[in-house]
Amino acid sequence: MKKLILFIVICISFVGFSQEDKARLLAEKTANNYVYEANELVSEDFIAAEMAYRKALSKQSDNIAGLYNLGNSYYEKGNFEEALYRHQQTAKLATSKEAKHKAFHNMGNVLMQNKKCKEAVEAYKDALRNNPLDDETRYNLALAKECAKQQEEENKDDENKEDKDNSEDKKDEEKENKDDKNQEDQEDKEGDEKEDKKEEGKDEEDKKDDKKPEDKKDENKKGDKEKEDKQKPQPKPGQLSPQQIKSLLEAMNNQEQKVQEKMNAEKQKGIKIKTEKDW
Repeated sequence: MKKLILFIVICISFVGFSQEDKARLLAEKTANNYVYEANELVSEDFIAAEMAYRKALSKQSDNIAGLYNLGNSYYEKGNFEEALYRHQQTAKLATSKEAKHKAFHNMGNVLMQNKKCKEAVEAYKDALRNNPLDDETRYNLALAKECAKQQEEENKDDENKEDKDNSEDKKDEEKENKDDKNQEDQEDKEGDEKEDKKEEGKDEEDKKDDKKPEDKKDENKKGDKEKEDKQKPQPKPGQLSPQQIKSLLEAMNNQEQKVQEKMNAEKQKGIKIKTEKDW
């Protein structure tokens, strides 16, 4: 009885395992058929080929041939982002070294197209770890290293140029700040000078206001006298002043008086004076 039960359990397990294995094999076969169809279409109708590859992956998501060939088709069309993604999936899901080697090799090619030479070096190294004898991968690795070295030198040059530009910009900024400061100092100096002059003028006004009444009175008298002198008629060029005319008249009167006195003296002496002209 026990043997019979054990036999029945074994049979049931075998039947169950066969159904799962049969379903897996069927999915794999269907996926491979789609991959084969896509491979036939890819050179003539990329859209139809892409659709066939996606159908294959919907039936079997880890179909290495479908992932790898879809990645290659994207690479041929220049869609490097999708190509890189599909080859990364291939490298992750592949179980054989040969499949991994091909996936990493093509990842390196995509990265080189994207000018990511340093990352391409690492991809080619991973490819050689899975197949050290591939001369094509070794050659591509040498190219990637040279490209990475050149990019590194260019980056250093760019950094040095940027540092130089930043240094020059800093010098220009310092010079501009210095000029602005000098201008501000000059403006402050001019403002101080104006303020000093204003204060000096204020001090002079205060001094005038602080003068004694006597001083102000003397200044007023002096000002009145100068004003009076200015109001007097001034002699014009070539004319005698009133004072000069007065002095001249006095001199003439004195002279006339002297002549009169002399004539009176002569009359008193009896001097004969001619009244008629001689013939």
